[in-house]
Amino acid sequence: MSEWVVLTLAMAAACAVVLTIVVINHRRIPEDDDPNETPDVIEYMTMMIGVVYAIVLGLAIAGVWEARSAAQETVRQEAQALHEISARAEVYPEATRERIRADVDAYVRYVVEEEFPYMGEHDALSETGTELLEKVRRSVTDYQPANDFEGQAYQPLVDQVAVVDDARGSRGQNAGPTMPGVVWFGLIIGALVTVGLIFTLQIRRTGREVLLAGLFSALIAFLLFLIWDFDAPFSRGIAATSAPFVDLFPQVTG
Repeated sequence: MSEWVVLTLAMAAACAVVLTIVVINHRRIPEDDDPNETPDVIEYMTMMIGVVYAIVLGLAIAGVWEARSAAQETVRQEAQALHEISARAEVYPEATRERIRADVDAYVRYVVEEEFPYMGEHDALSETGTELLEKVRRSVTDYQPANDFEGQAYQPLVDQVAVVDDARGSRGQNAGPTMPGVVWFGLIIGALVTVGLIFTLQIRRTGREVLLAGLFSALIAFLLFLIWDFDAPFSRGIAATSAPFVDLFPQVTG
């Protein structure tokens, strides 16, 4: 069963239960009942809905910010592992060392200049970047160490290639939006309900009340925009950047 169907049934069931209880209680009220003596729950409900929605907004902002930070961390790990490959290749013969470093530089240059813009447009990794990383892998793994000293450096280099591959895979998984559609549904409906409840409090047309209502609505709109902006770590305003590559490979990127 689709999650949207489950959500619709759950919401409909909750509304039906509440309405049924209200109707039954209304029929049991005696004719001489004075409604003025019944506590007004509108303000209490408005306050509780606002508190619950504020908690939901806070959790959503924390979630997308954590996803954005994790995406930036994977970029740092990938760049650092590539830097280690270039540095540790120093023990190899000049021809092998230069080939490895040239392949690493070609991969870094492509990631910074081509793949990051590509990820922003397509929310996915490019096949060219995968091919360039495979070329780096082959340059490292196809070499046969000539002595024990080179043999001791071989496995750490292979491990660093695996770190690059893992970080690149994580970068690809974080390329698109991370917030599920059902969460966006709840955020938007919650915003409409929260703002709509303002009108149940009989706001008059005084400048102060109108200003406060407008500021409250603008604040909710800003928080929703903030969540949307953080939701795609590589393609929107406050996005993860290629700064680690630029910092560790200035001779290639700058």
